[in-house]
Formats: sequence, C-alpha cells, structure tokens
Amino acid sequence: MKSNSFIAEIFARISFWKKTDRIGPDIPWTHWLLHFKSTMLRLCKRKFKNFDDTAEFRPGAYAVCCSKISLGHRVVIRPGCMLFADPRNNGAGITIEDDVVLGSGVHFYCGNHNYLNPEIPIIDQGHAASKPILLKKGCWIGARCIILSGVVVGENSVVGAGSVVVKSLPARVLAVGNPARIIRKIDEAGIERNAEE
Repeated sequence: MKSNSFIAEIFARISFWKKTDRIGPDIPWTHWLLHFKSTMLRLCKRKFKNFDDTAEFRPGAYAVCCSKISLGHRVVIRPGCMLFADPRNNGAGITIEDDVVLGSGVHFYCGNHNYLNPEIPIIDQGHAASKPILLKKGCWIGARCIILSGVVVGENSVVGAGSVVVKSLPARVLAVGNPARIIRKIDEAGIERNAEE
C-alpha cells in the first residue's frame, strides 16, 4: 500500500513539473535544459511571455509565473536570481528591457503579503494587490539586490550591490542602500555628479 501511494506521488510530481509555469532547480524536469543554449532557448521561448533570441536564463536561477515575464535583448539571468511574478489571474509581471545588466542573486517580487490585522497570522491574511516591475533599457542592477513591487528603474541607471529598491528610480542615477537612495546623477557624458547638483 505504501509503495502505491509513493508511486502515485512520483507521477503527480512529474505531472506538476511538466505543466508548471515556472523554471528553476526545484523543477528538475526542465532545469537540465538550461545547461545547453539550444534547449534553454526552446524552453524559455515556450515558457516566458517574451524571451529575446539573445537572452539567457542560466542554471541555478528561478522564475515563477514565467508567462508574465519578458526578457529583452542581451539580458542574462544569472545563478541565484529569483524572478517572482504574481501567479494570480490579475497579478502583475516583470519586464526587463534590452541591454540590462544583472548581477548574480538579484531578486524581484511583484507581490506582497497583507499584514494589517495584528490579530490574524500573516499567513492567513492573503496578499495585497501586486504591481509590475520594469527595468528600463541599459540599467545595471548589482549582485544581491532586491527589487520590490511597483518599481521602475530608469534607463541607464545603476543600483549598487546589495541594495533594496522600494521606490522607482529615474534615468541616469546611481542608487545604493536599504532602502536604496540616489547618491549621484550620471550625465549624458557619463560623468557622475552629486545628487544635489
């Protein structure tokens, strides 16, 4: 009897792996495909909302709700990254435009838990409405950054490693910290200037 339930569990798990709208090490049915460029491209073009021919999704990265995630020209999702779009029907997605540079271990979260009632465990309060995340063309997100719901990072802006971005950033700025704040502007000649100038 025990072996029958274990076999049924194995088949249920394989069925989930085949159908799920996610990619990552926790989905071994497809994760091995990320090790080869041709199979990675086929898988990602099938799973993602948009996946450019020059984009890469490396082994060791995660994407939840791939069908709401778009990756542009020359975008590379490195090991340890987590792209978490909202899987609910009206949930928000993630758009990463062309030529965006991401370090390893960058995390994106479109949703957030409700936590307004101190009498109810947070796990039982559900989720707040999610907001999309947008990284505009040419920006650079350093390793181990966290980008939260509703954030837009402007064109050619830089977010320093380990920063937590809770508010949108305009074009051509350098932002660092937790929460991330603008410390420099970057002018069109590529010269950094104090944010107060």
